[in-house]
Amino acid sequence: MKRTNALRLLATVATTVIVAALLAGRNVSAGSSGPGSFVSPDTAGLLQTVDLNGAIDLTNPFFAKLGTNGRRCVTCHLPHEGWSITPEGVRFRFALTQGTDPIFRSNDGSNCQDATPHTLAERRAAYSLLLDRGLIRVGLDLPANAEFTVDRVDDPYGCSPGTDDVSVYRRPLPSTNLRFLSAVMWDGRESSAATTVREDLLRQANDATRGHAAALADLSADQARQIVDFETGLFTAQIRDARAGSLRAGGATGGPLHLSGQPFFIGINDPVGLNPTGAPFDAEVFDAFAAWLALDPSHDPTSEARRAIAQGQALFNSKLFTVSGVAGLNGQLFPGGVTPPASFQGTCTICHDAPNAGDHSVKAPLNIGLTDPAVAPYLPVYTVRNLQSGETVRTTDPGRALITGRWADVGKFKGPILRALAARAPYFHNGSARTLDEVVDFYDTRFAIGFTRREKADLVAFLRAL
Repeated sequence: MKRTNALRLLATVATTVIVAALLAGRNVSAGSSGPGSFVSPDTAGLLQTVDLNGAIDLTNPFFAKLGTNGRRCVTCHLPHEGWSITPEGVRFRFALTQGTDPIFRSNDGSNCQDATPHTLAERRAAYSLLLDRGLIRVGLDLPANAEFTVDRVDDPYGCSPGTDDVSVYRRPLPSTNLRFLSAVMWDGRESSAATTVREDLLRQANDATRGHAAALADLSADQARQIVDFETGLFTAQIRDARAGSLRAGGATGGPLHLSGQPFFIGINDPVGLNPTGAPFDAEVFDAFAAWLALDPSHDPTSEARRAIAQGQALFNSKLFTVSGVAGLNGQLFPGGVTPPASFQGTCTICHDAPNAGDHSVKAPLNIGLTDPAVAPYLPVYTVRNLQSGETVRTTDPGRALITGRWADVGKFKGPILRALAARAPYFHNGSARTLDEVVDFYDTRFAIGFTRREKADLVAFLRAL
């Protein structure tokens, strides 16, 4: 615990220096040759980003004020916070600026739309979800063709929401490691079957600028291209673990540089027959720390910590448990005629199948129960009703259904890329797991896996090393 607190303090102090450098517009580079590099401390050790385009260029439009409210892309995608934001970082900015930093804007940062707080206490209350969970409000209208309606809204913040539009609260996804994406945004709203992921990212860059930054005009084609070129050149991963040391030592292949060479295409290693090459699914999705399995944990503390990471990786790849009740997977008919049964034995990598990245290699939004009001009791609850059957569901976020209008998509979200996790807590789309220990506990309970205490510790050690 003392070690973790010390690392949190170090990371907070480093934040001051990093934010100052960003505001000054200085480039961050390892030198004139090879990719640019950015290293920062986090609660697990050291995080590294490499930019395959060269120096991390802070003159890129990603770092520019392109709207009317002072925001930039980097406002919600900070490199030392895994290119996302953390509640600790948000609170630090609140304290530095008395709640006036550009992240505190009522178009989407406040609990209620267009909040008008005046005092410091009012600002703290108005932005409590951002301060406590790092959540941004997303306002979405019900689709015209929706198979459901909203019967009731229970809102603890008194926002007086309507029933024809929905405010949901979500974590900003990282703007790094984007070469592994199969869908853009938690609900896939920026993705289209008729476009490539790059085209989706170009559209997303413009939509984010018009929305989050309140821009009055679209990005130019060149500005959007520069932003997406910058983002897709970034690779971020843990490079050093506080207990295990270098994550590239002893035959391990951790860190972002090795990750940047990882092959990827849509459908790679898909478990339901959607791999365009026809290759079968391989449950051994992660292999960065396989060499450490042979270490003698009694040799020294470093060897013990490294073997724990390797054992966690092996558990992630191979621990079998019963997968059931997952809408979008169990009983779902996939193209090609594959229909996973209502219950089957699987591993974590059934859903986290992209090799050494861990997201879905195809668009596959799933409902694993994260929108149950008991999971995130700090969020508003929507009672939605199926217009045909009359069935009702209480949910904190209808998810993909707000895009497609389909009842079957209520509560579905994509699985994010599982790299640089230690730098960007809390986890899940709603920030409901404050730590990786809570992430493991959620899955253990949800799927009745029965992890031992040691298995949980090893899994957390592995996830922290990603």
